[in-house]
Amino acid sequence: MRIAIFSDVHGNRFALEAVLREIEAARPDAIANLGDLVWGAADPAGAWRLQQGLGAVTVRGNTDEFLTYPEEKLGGGLPLAAWLREQLGPGVPEALKALPTVAELAEGTVLVAHGSLHSPHEALFPSVQGNISVGQVSARMLEQVAAYPKARVVVVGHTHTEMIALEGPVSFVNAGPVSRQKDGNPVARWVLLEERQGSWNVSFRRVPYDIEAAARWALEHAPIGEQEARQLRTGRFPR
Repeated sequence: MRIAIFSDVHGNRFALEAVLREIEAARPDAIANLGDLVWGAADPAGAWRLQQGLGAVTVRGNTDEFLTYPEEKLGGGLPLAAWLREQLGPGVPEALKALPTVAELAEGTVLVAHGSLHSPHEALFPSVQGNISVGQVSARMLEQVAAYPKARVVVVGHTHTEMIALEGPVSFVNAGPVSRQKDGNPVARWVLLEERQGSWNVSFRRVPYDIEAAARWALEHAPIGEQEARQLRTGRFPR
């Protein structure tokens, strides 16, 4: 069995199109989307339409809840939230908030979530800089997966950092982001899981895309265009 997994699209249609072309070529048996679908500014409505047409197993990210927050809770994110609601149209904020926190695939052997198995706001992995890293399995990770005895792979996003950690029969994976990279390499990311004779192999994939087109779209249309364009071009969060 082959499962394609991506996370943290953050409203970047351009990056998602490139990732989906690779996923289509890989011909997976299933696709999973780990949340943070639209909170961004490189054609979020287009990115939402692409994600709606996939038939992917989709879980809720922390920013997927932002569009239903009251104004006082959004703070500096209010201009982006208001613009996104206009871009996406009615019903989308509620649909995003209704997504589940955790989903099971492959008869429960694969778990997917955005941040942790408890909350999309909580990072299962520590936030680190750098490229693909071998992480340490914390007691918290083991405690959370204990409720799913069939699990052999747990895949999350949220920290925008590719990582893998192993503990006994379980592999813990952070898929890395489709958009809003933070390690200085702005290419899009996704993960391919392949099951062979009861064992799962994990492949981290990186996909170049038209970053300049995405940056120009943000500059021309979005209230945070300059910030978004700078982040897309540099692969680092603005400070």
